[in-house]
Amino acid sequence: MNDPFNLTRRYFLQGGGAGLGSLVLNSLLGSEQGLHSSFVSKPKAKRIIYLFQSGGPSQLDLFDYKPGLKKRFGEEVPTSVYPDERKTKMSSSQSSFATAPSIFNFSRHGESGAWMSEILPHTAKLADELCIMRSLHTEAINHDPAITFLQTGSQIAGRPSMGAWMHYGLGSDNSDLPAFVAMSSRGKAKTGQPLYDRLWGAGFLPAKYQGIKFRNQGDPVLDIYDPPGVSREMRRRMLDSLKKLNHDRLDLTQDPEITARISQYELAYRMQTSVPDLLNFANEPKGTFDLYGEDAKKTGTYAYNCLMARRLAERGVRYIQLFHQGWDQHNNLPGQMRSQAHDTDQATAGLLMDLKQRGMLDDTLVIWGGEFGRTVYSQGKLTEKNYGRDHHPGCFTMWMAGGGAKPGITYGQTDDYSTSVVKDPVHVNDLHATILKLMGIDHKRLTHFHQGREFRLTDVGGNPISDLMA
Repeated sequence: MNDPFNLTRRYFLQGGGAGLGSLVLNSLLGSEQGLHSSFVSKPKAKRIIYLFQSGGPSQLDLFDYKPGLKKRFGEEVPTSVYPDERKTKMSSSQSSFATAPSIFNFSRHGESGAWMSEILPHTAKLADELCIMRSLHTEAINHDPAITFLQTGSQIAGRPSMGAWMHYGLGSDNSDLPAFVAMSSRGKAKTGQPLYDRLWGAGFLPAKYQGIKFRNQGDPVLDIYDPPGVSREMRRRMLDSLKKLNHDRLDLTQDPEITARISQYELAYRMQTSVPDLLNFANEPKGTFDLYGEDAKKTGTYAYNCLMARRLAERGVRYIQLFHQGWDQHNNLPGQMRSQAHDTDQATAGLLMDLKQRGMLDDTLVIWGGEFGRTVYSQGKLTEKNYGRDHHPGCFTMWMAGGGAKPGITYGQTDDYSTSVVKDPVHVNDLHATILKLMGIDHKRLTHFHQGREFRLTDVGGNPISDLMA
């Protein structure tokens, strides 16, 4: 027997809400205001470019200078500093856990005096633009949950990505391009872990908020041109007919995925006009490639994606996510990190300089970092010229620039072994809360009701850190 008080939402809408779906759709297609834009307050940044370094770059070899480790070369790392239970199965069976100081030279840069490794000469020139955070920490020790945590605020797959939250909350500034674009590139070092579409996905938010992936091989966007014999007028008539059919189905079922599908068809149609110009680098002057490097002319490289990120940003794309693989140095770290730095350093600095020259850095938040840090002990055999490092969640380094981040500071401190945070910790939830604050959003108010409760990017934790904001 049917319980008359147990009516589902879909049943109610089907029975008494005919036409409601069309009203929702017209609202979505007529405006790209974010659903939470009414409570956005005093944003310092309008857009985000997130340069995610996938694999876990070694903080000890890039930013967290520990000169005292030189005299401890080869000594066993005390268990009081690195207990056995904190080691992964990849290295816990080693007979020795020898201290491995960085092979690279460090020096101070800029008026801020920030310590940086010799393999980042281009980024070092912009030290006074950077807000360096040496005290990040996370609970995740394996790549997939750690990357998922940085991208979605949860180690468990299925939550919306940060870009999806931004689109959901703030909407889009350009109706002819996606509000959220993701791109990936592979470094010359070991590629490491795969990247999954859910890292730029919408999770339980409506599908229209997911990121649009630009390919790193061949044409970045497929099928952007109509096939021979199909005119723009013919394409428009086809979409109008399809939209009418989808409207009819939407009014009957109230399925939000149909709304997303119609919205994406319309966006794809507009992208046929906007994307060819976006992809045409012919109008970029020689000075642009002097900034980013010649690799910026090669589709799918990190430098190309950095230049594309600037072009997307100046066209009003809200959230631009780059993934660069190859930072997982379990062995042969010195050689592989030199390769990774060669792939990324000039283009990263070029992007910052380009944004600054165009007056865009003030309202563009650029974020750089990976999913965790690396161990102070050597994974595998330690020699004077070679070593590896295992995963380490206890501390790692990230930086922000522009978009209201406080420039020219180094925030936080780790112990003498770069193993634990001893001053000004920054949890992943705190980082997300701070990023949202810079975008003018109270992280506790950007929520979505799902499975009986309100969810947010920062889940049940996180506090914005005022010392990181200008």
